[in-house]
Amino acid sequence: MINEDAIMKTDDVEEHTIWQSLVLHLLPGILVGAFYFAIAQPIRNLDYPSLAALILAAIVVLVPFELGFLLYQGRKKNGTNSLEGIVLYRQKIPFWQYLVWVPVIFALFGLTFTILTPVSSFFETLFAWLPEALRLDLGLGGEYSKSVLIVIYFFAFIFIVLIAPTVEELYFRGYLLPRMPRYRLKGWTPILHSALFALYHTWTPWMVLTRTIGVLPLIYIVQGLFSSGVFLRN
Repeated sequence: MINEDAIMKTDDVEEHTIWQSLVLHLLPGILVGAFYFAIAQPIRNLDYPSLAALILAAIVVLVPFELGFLLYQGRKKNGTNSLEGIVLYRQKIPFWQYLVWVPVIFALFGLTFTILTPVSSFFETLFAWLPEALRLDLGLGGEYSKSVLIVIYFFAFIFIVLIAPTVEELYFRGYLLPRMPRYRLKGWTPILHSALFALYHTWTPWMVLTRTIGVLPLIYIVQGLFSSGVFLRN
């Protein structure tokens, strides 16, 4: 059995104000987006897809800002780079639950994005005014060499698939979500957190609605697993 005394109570964590939540959710996205939009055209001029610009934005801005902020908070609280008491929802769960909840989250995420593809496509037309060079190009149109794509997708796997999402989960779900102003927002906390996380992705603004809905199951499952301890059973 899980020791319920070990479950971190979010009630014991100091809440952010609404303004703090807004700034801490959106500022890193604004910085990442500004960096991406600044270098997307030069990257295209070098015959690389703009995905390379997003990779560089993750390396230069996203990971240093979000991980650096967490480590800074850890040093303030613990005197070291420990994230103890900074990143919450870290207690272990039974192994079998990983086999259940991870596929469930991915399935719901994929299903939502698939169903809402027409919605995303519609909103994308509203951003047709963006210069082509600034639109996220994955390099799949056949205009780039195989060697270029191998290099780009290798680094995309390392930084966009593995490292950046891990840091984002620590920052958004582990740090920001438990500190949302729950008592002021009441039941709207997960929805607002999801919407702010979607808005944070400034480099793909047409995906805001799809991301907001798609990430909600993850947020509710995380809160259910770790905040209340409802699912922490062998």
